[in-house]
Amino acid sequence: TNRKHIIINYDLYTMPERRPFVRLPTDVYPVNYGLCLKPDLIDFTFEGKLEAIVKVNLATNQIVMNCADIDIITASFVPEGGEEINATGFNYQNEDEKVTLSFPSALQKGSGTLKIDFVGELNDKMKGFYRSKYATPAGEIRYAAVTQFEATDARRAFPCWDEPAIKATFDISLIVPKDRVALSNMNVIDRKPHPEDDSLLEVKFATTPIMSTYLVAFVIGEYDFVEGQSSDGVTVRVYTPTGKAEQGKFALEVAVKTLPFYNDYFNVPYPLPKIDLIAIADFAAGAMENWGLVTYRETALLIDPKNSCSSSRQWVALVVGHELAHQWFGNLVTMEWWTHLWLNEGFASWIEYLCVDHCFPDYDIWTQFVSADYTRALDLDALDNSHPIEVNVGHPSEVDEIFDAISYSKGASVIRMLHNYIGDKDFRKGMHSYLLKFQHRNAATEDLWDCLEQASGKPIALVMRSWTKQMGFPIIVVDQEQQGDDRILKISQKKFCASGPHNGEDCPNWMVPISICTGEDPGCTKLKVLLDSPETTITINNISPDQWVKINPGTVGFYRIQYSSAMLEGLLPGIRDLTLLPVDRLGLQNDLFSLLHKQADMQEEKNRIERVLGAISAPDLIQKVLTFALSCVTCACYFVRRI
Repeated sequence: TNRKHIIINYDLYTMPERRPFVRLPTDVYPVNYGLCLKPDLIDFTFEGKLEAIVKVNLATNQIVMNCADIDIITASFVPEGGEEINATGFNYQNEDEKVTLSFPSALQKGSGTLKIDFVGELNDKMKGFYRSKYATPAGEIRYAAVTQFEATDARRAFPCWDEPAIKATFDISLIVPKDRVALSNMNVIDRKPHPEDDSLLEVKFATTPIMSTYLVAFVIGEYDFVEGQSSDGVTVRVYTPTGKAEQGKFALEVAVKTLPFYNDYFNVPYPLPKIDLIAIADFAAGAMENWGLVTYRETALLIDPKNSCSSSRQWVALVVGHELAHQWFGNLVTMEWWTHLWLNEGFASWIEYLCVDHCFPDYDIWTQFVSADYTRALDLDALDNSHPIEVNVGHPSEVDEIFDAISYSKGASVIRMLHNYIGDKDFRKGMHSYLLKFQHRNAATEDLWDCLEQASGKPIALVMRSWTKQMGFPIIVVDQEQQGDDRILKISQKKFCASGPHNGEDCPNWMVPISICTGEDPGCTKLKVLLDSPETTITINNISPDQWVKINPGTVGFYRIQYSSAMLEGLLPGIRDLTLLPVDRLGLQNDLFSLLHKQADMQEEKNRIERVLGAISAPDLIQKVLTFALSCVTCACYFVRRI
C-alpha cells in the first residue's frame, strides 16, 4: 500500500481515557496467608479456602483486595478474641481487578482473621493459576496445574494484596491426585489422605519467609527429578518431564555450583532449606524466579547430554545463574514498585555472567556478553525512539510495554560499568550492606546507590542518575599529544545518535567512568578518571612515544569511542600481534562501524576501518564484510533521505 494516499482522521478514533491507577488502601494489610487450593485437572477449575491473618490499622467497614477471574462464595472476618462478622456484599471492580468486601459494622483496629471461600478457572492464558498441556511417554495428552504470577497475576489464583511492597508469610496446602507431584515454595511438612476422597492427598508446606505475592508458586503434575546438595547444605532438585531426568543433570550441576557462589559473593546465606528448578511444558517467559520453586521453559533448563550443543549449555547456565541471583536480589530484597524492576532485572542480567564466568571459565562468557547484550543495547539506545532505563510505572499493566532490551541489556551493561568503576571489593561490601539492611523488606533504586556510595566513597547516585534518568549514551572523542615522557589525552563527550550528530540545543552530558590501558600491559588498567564535564585533559606519565593507548579496556564502559587517526594507527600493532585482547578488538571494530552514520564521512571512515581490519588475517573475507556493511549503510542513508 502506498502510504501517502492514506488519510486518517484521528479525531474519529479517540481512545477512551483510562481511569487513574490507585494503589490498594493501607487500612487493612496481611500478615499471613493460610491458603488451601484444590485443582480439578479434568474440568480445569479449582476451589480455594483463604484464612488470612490481617491487621486493621484504621477502623473500616470494608476491605479492598485484588481479585481477577475468581468468584467469592463466602467471606467473613473474625476479630482476635471476638465473634465472626459475615460480609454482606462483594463489589467487583473488574477493570481495576479489585474486590471490595463490605461488612455490616466497622472492623476495629487490631488483628483478626479474614476467611474467604472461592472458586476459579485453571485458565489457558499461561498466567495466574493455569493448565499446562503435556504428553506422557506413551503419548497420552494430560494437563498439569502451574503458576505464573509476575507481575500481577497472583490475584487470579486467590484474593490477595497483589503489590510487591505488601509482603506476608504463606502457609500453603494443596489437595491433589495421589499419583501427582505437588510442589510449592517451601518443603513438604505433611502429606495425608484427603478425608473425603481416597484418590486425593492433602500436601502441606512449611511457612515461607515474608515475601511478595508475585513470588508465590505451586505446581501439580507428573515429573521426574534429579537431586543434589550444595556445599552449604541446600537441597537442590531439578524436575523434568517423566522419562527425561537425565536431561536435568547439567542444570543441577550449574545450580549446585551457583548457590555457594552467591552465598559467598553477597555474604548472606540462602534463607530456604531447598530450591527446586522445574521445566514447564507451556511457559510464556524464559523462566521465573519464584522463591524456592523456579519455573523454566523446557529449552532453558533441559540439556540432552548426547545432542545438545555448547551454546545450549551456555544458555541454560546463564538462565539458571540469572534466576538464582534473584533469590537474593529481588526475593530477599524486593523492589518497592515496578518502576524499579529495571534494577532487579538489569542486575541479574549482569551477575548471571559473573557467576557463569566463575563456574565455567572456559566459556569466555564476557566476550559473549559484549557481542550480545552490550552491543545490542548500544545499537538500540542510539535510536531516536529510545527511552531511559528507569521509567516511571503507574499501572502495573505498563510493565510489559516499558521493559524491553534497553531496560535489560543496557541495565546489565550499566551495572557492569558501575561494578568496574567501584571495584569488586567495595561493590561486594555495598551489596552485603544493602541485602542486610533491606532483607525481607522493599527498597528503591536509590537505596542501593546509597549503600554502594557508603562502601566506596564515590558519588554513585550522581553518576548513575546520568545513566538511568536520560536516554542515550555519549561518544568519547579522543586525541593525544606526546610531551617528553608524558602522553596528554584530550577527551570530550557528546551524545551519540545513529541518525547523525546530535543537533539539539541542550546536549546532554554523562558522568563517564573512563579507564585507560597501554601497550605495556593491555590487560591492566593504568588509569581511571571520571569525566564529569563536556571535555577534559588527562596526563599519562612515563610512557614512551611508541606505546599505544587504549580507552575502555575490556569494553566495559557504556559508550562509543572515536580516536584520532594517529591514535588509531598506533593501535594497529596491538591488533596484528593480538596483544590487544579479543573483547577489545571486538569493541574497536564495533565502534568504527557504528561511526558510518553519515554519507559525508563514508570515505574517511572506510579508510580507517580498512586500516584496522587490514591488520587482521583473512583480508579477502574482511573486505567482503566491509563492502557488505558499507552497502547496508549506503542503503540506510538513501532511505533516510527519501523518508
